Amino acid sequence: MRRLLTLVVLLAIAAGGSAAAATAPSPQRTTAVIPVAGTTCRAFPADNYWNTHISSLPVDARSGTWLSHMSTGRYLHPDFGPSFGDGPNYGIPITVVGRYHRKVRVRFDYSSESDHLRYPFGRDTKIEGGRNSAGDKHAIVVNRYNCRLFETWNTRVHNGHWRAGSGASWLLGSNRLRPDGWTSADAAGLPILPGLLRWNEVKAGFVGHAIRFTTNVTSRHHLWPARHDAGSTDSWAYPPMGARFRMKAGFDVRSYSPRARVILTAMKDYGLVLADNGSPWYFTGERNASWPPALIEELKRIPASAFEAVDTSSMH
Repeated sequence: MRRLLTLVVLLAIAAGGSAAAATAPSPQRTTAVIPVAGTTCRAFPADNYWNTHISSLPVDARSGTWLSHMSTGRYLHPDFGPSFGDGPNYGIPITVVGRYHRKVRVRFDYSSESDHLRYPFGRDTKIEGGRNSAGDKHAIVVNRYNCRLFETWNTRVHNGHWRAGSGASWLLGSNRLRPDGWTSADAAGLPILPGLLRWNEVKAGFVGHAIRFTTNVTSRHHLWPARHDAGSTDSWAYPPMGARFRMKAGFDVRSYSPRARVILTAMKDYGLVLADNGSPWYFTGERNASWPPALIEELKRIPASAFEAVDTSSMH
């Protein structure tokens, strides 16, 4: 990657441009692999649901009905960045471990729907909001040796003993889903990692996957590949877990900065996936102190009215 960037800079300078202009991120429509920082692991295969381009899929027939119950008069909110909630740098952290990291037993509140294997947790395990948080306390750990992902929700540790509300594990090179009806660390029964905005990919200029988001009222249904739901109504007039939304192709992004346009391009090409209950139109990113405050503020100017639901029935 470093050699490629150097070549881009040299070519730009030779053409009369500047190094600063050459390295500025810009939206790309490529199949570039941006691995999880600190690893060579991509968050699932290129043909995975999260990584599939959906700009040409039809609008879902229920789009207008769902959106009428989703506070479309408001703006999106980046659920990550500096100084909010469990700050100062909030979001869901990613812990990367090596081959020989110690593994521990984790007890689960939702034991029958959790994966019972030993998790590579320890003093280095980062927990969303910190270990004393009153929030969701997600933990996401990637083993860089075998590219195995471990995720837990409501993660606690006391005297060296680990407990969580639920937990799940995936091999990042596989498209295998959890059993239908099982939760994960997310209400939709999906992995969280592939839907997180990560600073290293935004900085590189390409986000090649859908983005995880929440809304406050969901139905007791789920759409493939979601495996679970946690809604408060049986009505299909409300969006189910796994519903996918896309920024309309005609939404004008020219007033946004280059890095914001990287994210907006992903919202047009890959969309948003409804994965949990929460505040309406909160979309998720990793906890990383490098997120520029100006970018976070800019992302708060994205109107929810710019989105439509996508019919993903052809994807499975």
